[in-house]
Formats: sequence, C-alpha cells, structure tokens
Amino acid sequence: MTDPQEPDAGPPAHLAGLSGMDLVRRTLEEARGAARSQGKDVGRGRTGAVPSRRTRGNNLRRRWSGPGPDARDPQTFAAATRDLSATRGWDSRVAQGSVIGQWSTVVGEQIAEHANPVGLRDGVLTIAAESTAWATQLRMMQAQLLAKIAAAVGDGVVKTLKISGPAAPSWRKGNRSMPGGRGPRDTYG
Repeated sequence: MTDPQEPDAGPPAHLAGLSGMDLVRRTLEEARGAARSQGKDVGRGRTGAVPSRRTRGNNLRRRWSGPGPDARDPQTFAAATRDLSATRGWDSRVAQGSVIGQWSTVVGEQIAEHANPVGLRDGVLTIAAESTAWATQLRMMQAQLLAKIAAAVGDGVVKTLKISGPAAPSWRKGNRSMPGGRGPRDTYG
C-alpha cells in the first residue's frame, strides 16, 4: 500500500515523455489491448460495433451513437413535419399554405395591413386590397412581390398575382331597376 504523503511516481517508463492527448491515446490503446487479450471484442468508438447478441432467436447488432448528431437523436417538430411532407409528396401544398399562413412575414407588415391573400389556385395568387390606391400600388410592385414570395417559399409556387380592390356596391335594387342602368357617376375598384 502506498503512503499518501509520498509523491506520485509518475507514469510508467514506456509512457514517459508523452503528455496530453498522446498519453491518453496510448493508455486507451493499452486498455483495449488488455481487453482483447482476455477475449473481449473491443470496438473503436462510433465506427466499431458491440458484439452481436441473441434475443429470442434474432441476431441484433447495436452501434454506439457517439457524441455527434445521429439519426436516432430527438428531432425538432419542424424537421419531423418537413420530412413527413417530403415523403408524402406534400411539399407543394405546404408551400402554398405557407404563402397564405405567413403572409405578413412573406410580404412585410405594411403590405399585410392593407392587402390580404384570398386564394391560391394553379399558381395564381388572388390578393384583395383595402382600397383602389393600394390595389394600384400592389400592381406596380407586382414583380417585387413575386420575388419576395419566391424567396420565402420557393420558385414556381406563385406564378402570377391577381390583385383586386374593394368590391363596388350594386346599384341594381328593387323591381324597377333598368338593365344596364347608369348608376352613380363615381369610380370603384
């Protein structure tokens, strides 16, 4: 038994001169060699496999996960839904839904306050503006809107925009209305 007051003798002679990671690697290799000499199958971390086990007649092999990311690690909900939509072929529908669902993020808060997406069918996005002035402004910046949408959800999801202003009131009321009647002289939409 050694006396706690005695200084440490240091590493064995064959490990003298090694320090840091070199010392750790050499010690680990010696421990693996000793385990192999006892008949144990020793792997090398992530690349090696644990010896096979027999469970209910099935030959199963387990592999060590290691410190790095692995397919068996917990996944985020976003990654799981992205993988699910890709395997089911739902990518185009998810992209279409994200245009409408994330409208304010895609086009910006200012435009989203004054215009709302109504529908998306066959690559045509229908947008309803709150006034004729906003409808005109959106028509003038149609190319920029298409570029923003393509950057957010991918090319080809939205090919064209159909922008409309507010709906004009109907002046055809009552039994005595004239077909093609003149109505008021103001402009709408």
